[in-house]
Amino acid sequence: MQPSTAKGPDGRDYFIRRAAPGERLTDHVGITNLTGEPQTFSVYGTDAFTTADGAFALLPAARSPTDVGSWIALARRAYTIPANTRLDVPFSLTVPTNATPGDHAGGIIAAVTEEQTDAKGQKVLVDRRIAARVYLTVAGATAPRLSIDTVRLEYRQSANPADGGAMTVTYQVRNTGNLRLSGTGSIRLTGPFGWELARTGGMTIPELLPGGALTVTERIVGVQPTLRLTAQVEVEPATFTQKLPAVARTTGVWAWPWALAAALGLALLYLASRLIRRRLAGRRGPTPGRPRPS
Repeated sequence: MQPSTAKGPDGRDYFIRRAAPGERLTDHVGITNLTGEPQTFSVYGTDAFTTADGAFALLPAARSPTDVGSWIALARRAYTIPANTRLDVPFSLTVPTNATPGDHAGGIIAAVTEEQTDAKGQKVLVDRRIAARVYLTVAGATAPRLSIDTVRLEYRQSANPADGGAMTVTYQVRNTGNLRLSGTGSIRLTGPFGWELARTGGMTIPELLPGGALTVTERIVGVQPTLRLTAQVEVEPATFTQKLPAVARTTGVWAWPWALAAALGLALLYLASRLIRRRLAGRRGPTPGRPRPS
């Protein structure tokens, strides 16, 4: 399934269009039946969303679209396509007069429902879907914004003081603007007085649709406990045409050097015991039967 024209595919990967509120667009989607027998496809528009792990996804068939997917209209719901044949289906997209400016994402789905037998021998209907993405930018004021909602830290010390410990940083990035955004995230760990302990390389933030969020977790090893550890998370957002000012959020966690303190404590106990034994030996005097030194 791919963007097409009345004469066939034109090399586009996705439908990427711009329109003003109240404008009507027309286009074609090519659906290819790769099987050896005719197939009937249910074809319809739907909305897209960002999954928890940052992937692009379309609404399940049971959910009705309320955004760009509901603006897509086709001549009919079902199309029967002969074996090993492509059908270029025309459709229209009418932008409501009250549509909000910015990016709206969705897709056109072609679904085939098949009856299969599950592991228990029961008949079940399986909905097989293919889709073409639709990205529509509605004219008007744009406000690209990315925020870091939360930052959580967890520090675990190693039993060996020389190894330091492991810091796990978890943060959530949210697209609070009206354009789809990607970006690069980094973490800087510091101790008291801004002493830099570690810095991560760029973590790629995948495309986030407006309103979409992504939770990122990074683990940094070899971090020495310095009483107070501070993590600064910085994300540099970008549209597909420009980079935007970075956003940052900082939080800290206490990291007492318990392993080092325990090792020093044992060393002090050992030295103290040696000192006490020497003093006790000195108070007893020389061993009886041995001549005193002249």
